[in-house]
Amino acid sequence: MINRTMRLIVFFDLPVMEKKDRKNYAVFRKYLIQNGYFMVQYSVYSKITQNHDDAQKNISQLKRHLPPKGAVRVMQVTERQYNAMEILVGSRTAQESFLMPTDFLEI
Repeated sequence: MINRTMRLIVFFDLPVMEKKDRKNYAVFRKYLIQNGYFMVQYSVYSKITQNHDDAQKNISQLKRHLPPKGAVRVMQVTERQYNAMEILVGSRTAQESFLMPTDFLEI
């Protein structure tokens, strides 16, 4: 198998109307940050993984930390696909630009 750097992109929409829901939101967001995810946009976080197997391991861990309510999605893309993303308004965040592993880009 090709050792291809992957990106995991987590999208979530969680309820925050009740105190318990806000707590669940905060716990989930804290989990993401503590495990190497960074915010791309509000409720959209990304993480670089070493390869497909590492991405699957991270997805399994993510599933064990899901909040009880809301919607959470994860998408796995190659670094090339992620870098081909077109930004229509705004620009890459400083952290996002810093984490661009250009030496891992497959040709």
